[in-house]
Amino acid sequence: MRGLMQDSPLTIDTIFRHVEQHFGDVAIATNSPKGVTRSTYAEWAQRTRRLGGVLDTLGISADGRVGTFGWNSQRHLELYFAAPCTGRVLHTLNIRLFPEQLTYIANHAGDEVVFVDRSVFGLFWPLVDTMKTVRHVVVMEDGGDAELPDDPRISDYETLLAQAEPVEFDVRDEGLAASMCYTSGTTGNPKGVVYSHRSTVLHTMAALSPNAFGLSVRDVAMPVVPMFHANAWGIAQAAPAAGSALVLPGPMMQPEALAKLIVDEGVTFTAGVPTIWQGVLPHLAGKPHKLRDIGCGGSAVPKALSEAYREQVGIPILQAWGMTETSPVASSGVLPKRFQDADDATQAERRSRAGIPLFGVEARIVDSETLEPQPWDDQATGELQVRGPWCAKDYYAPDAGVELSTPDGWMRTGDVAAMDTDGSIRIADRTKDLIKSGGEWISSVDLENAIMSHPAVKEAAVVGIPHPKWDERPLACVVLNEGSSATEEDILEHLKPLVAKWWMPDAVEFIDEVPKTSVGKFSKKDLRSKFAEYQLKS
Repeated sequence: MRGLMQDSPLTIDTIFRHVEQHFGDVAIATNSPKGVTRSTYAEWAQRTRRLGGVLDTLGISADGRVGTFGWNSQRHLELYFAAPCTGRVLHTLNIRLFPEQLTYIANHAGDEVVFVDRSVFGLFWPLVDTMKTVRHVVVMEDGGDAELPDDPRISDYETLLAQAEPVEFDVRDEGLAASMCYTSGTTGNPKGVVYSHRSTVLHTMAALSPNAFGLSVRDVAMPVVPMFHANAWGIAQAAPAAGSALVLPGPMMQPEALAKLIVDEGVTFTAGVPTIWQGVLPHLAGKPHKLRDIGCGGSAVPKALSEAYREQVGIPILQAWGMTETSPVASSGVLPKRFQDADDATQAERRSRAGIPLFGVEARIVDSETLEPQPWDDQATGELQVRGPWCAKDYYAPDAGVELSTPDGWMRTGDVAAMDTDGSIRIADRTKDLIKSGGEWISSVDLENAIMSHPAVKEAAVVGIPHPKWDERPLACVVLNEGSSATEEDILEHLKPLVAKWWMPDAVEFIDEVPKTSVGKFSKKDLRSKFAEYQLKS
């Protein structure tokens, strides 16, 4: 016997119509060098329908890739919906990638048009002739002053919009590709992840749940995470779906500007990577605000940073875990019921975990070679693997030998983790960042968290350095807070009661800044290269 429910496809145009019909008076604010511009979802919806007409006018093929190269703005949000709602595929290009990677990604995806913010036009235009399939470049005015060459490929966004007719959105196949996002390519070429309409709608529903972002009509959401980073963690779909007001930072990503937006616009929910919140803290501490949650992910959240927010801003950081391949949100550090009344130290420890998988995602830890399950005792570690309707099965046209899924259908994450009896995930490290010393593993993440609990330390990254006896030993690369001082002996003395003796770094190097990837994560690849010839004591 089969159920008798309607077979309604899960497509992104259903989110669009819901917003258009029910939340037209809700505000959208976009920041720029010239100040905040304001609009509503009703105006956004009209413009988005016209943008669908622009894609027809430009002759973008039925499933053509629509590239974007810009900051978080209302125009970018229009593209987020116009492309998939007309059957095309949104492809967000990371403005911080190296030129060679941008060229590779645009060619690999087959972008036909790229919409570019004027403030970053100077980064994009020198590469356009290397992008073999790009026929149109549409410039979006955002307060930038880049000079535009006289070239027939260049069009103005607002001019095209004014000339276009609005179109109807009616996607019937939930399995169609909706958007593409490429991994940052820390090893090998960047890899393309293709999200379907179905996976995006289901991820939106999960992001709206109280165990995730819990957005509603009462919220003002500000995604600081870029719209080119894993689809803004789903906030660009979830906030409109919930009828939440949106605040978009545009190119004004300076910590002081972000803190001012949070206060002035009454932001209740925001999200970004740890390095962003490190910068914002001194500008937000002690200020009146309406924040209920600060989402954080992309890399492990230092417990010291979360506690600093609890003490100085009044709320701790909410850690979430995921990756481009999981759309990206897969778990959340929301405290289970039995820890709601625990002491501060216990709660802080629990908040530093990746947390419990969201409903819809299953997780396991296994031996990466044999796939033998490891016990959920919070001690045994293994590769974290996941499965669910918004977890990727394969990459788009991958290089030979690249396999994302296991033979039994689970997605490899490359993270080493432990799980406790509740199934709460504790990330130990990335596989490639673990340090193997004398046949035993050392977690660089745990060491970094311990170092960053020192009051003089702003950032710390730990990498493995070859050792003649132990194979590898940890080198701590430390950035001090401005005006603070500490010696190698101070750092090591601080670590003694916090980590096992054999985990202690063999050396501490003080550096001006930890190098970052294009999405703000610590780039340990660059650190390993910088210290490749480093000589540890034997």
